[in-house]
Amino acid sequence: MSGDRLAIEVSHLTKRYGEVTAVRDLSFTVEPGVVTGFLGPNGAGKTTTMRMLTGLVTPTSGTATIGGKPYGRLARPSRAVGAVFDANAFHPGHTARDHLRVYAAMGGYPDSRVTDLLDLLGLTGAADRRTRGFSTGMRQRLNLATALLGDPRVLLLDEPSNGLDPEGMAWLRDLLRRLAGEGRTVLVSSHALSEVQQLADDVVVIRHGELVAAGPWSRLAGPPAVLVTSPDAETLATTLAAAGGDAAPRVEAVGPDRLRVHGMDAPKLADLAAAHRLRVHGLVTEGASLEELFLHLTTDKLTTDKLTTDKLTTDMLTTEKAATP
Repeated sequence: MSGDRLAIEVSHLTKRYGEVTAVRDLSFTVEPGVVTGFLGPNGAGKTTTMRMLTGLVTPTSGTATIGGKPYGRLARPSRAVGAVFDANAFHPGHTARDHLRVYAAMGGYPDSRVTDLLDLLGLTGAADRRTRGFSTGMRQRLNLATALLGDPRVLLLDEPSNGLDPEGMAWLRDLLRRLAGEGRTVLVSSHALSEVQQLADDVVVIRHGELVAAGPWSRLAGPPAVLVTSPDAETLATTLAAAGGDAAPRVEAVGPDRLRVHGMDAPKLADLAAAHRLRVHGLVTEGASLEELFLHLTTDKLTTDKLTTDKLTTDMLTTEKAATP
């Protein structure tokens, strides 16, 4: 098992609770060797999906398999899959070492594995403290140590960075990247989008229990935008809107004398401004952030959210100006 590369495959997965559909016809694949971020708003169905992968929740229909098998049919599940769902799954009177020894005995793993994991997870100094006094970050580390007892090829981690300070988040990022580099399959749900951007290679984004996007997040985000600083920003926005006809770049006003331009690279933008004798004091090419991609994919079109309203207003004003003779 230690050398196996096990993919996660979700196919037409649906889960209903009475009249509520938590997950609806969901399909995606998580490949070994990369860290995949599992993203969606609160209530999107992420935790339900991960629990179906581990057999804790029974699907209404569809399949969720690991290495082509449902979790319950794996020969030694804890050697195939390590899962972290609850940061408080400890007996408050147990020490960290006691906790790991109990789970090691259940899985048939030696005490030496406990010692190794206490060291790997930075818990050696707290190994004989009772877990009731652990911070949230320490609990997250102990949870991850528990998941790694069987040296699994697949990791399912639900909000593993909760409670971690910046140093702890950097440590977690390095650890998960190293584990993925060993050929493991790593699926991480998180609301810390800036952290996922640094950690994940691929993303799976769901909304209302349905898939909205999957793949390398940098590809999903599309080409970079250009941030322009110009005293003639208003005229430049109108000129850009009229420049490409149906393929005109999209322009956002992001502050006094500043525009963000999507769909035109910096050299072409500079040439256009020069041809119309418009002043440009700065051009910066910037890649889209994962937060921007997330909001674009998961926000309702008719939302009253201020960010979306501002963007719609800017686009409308730009279009009206372009249409004015």
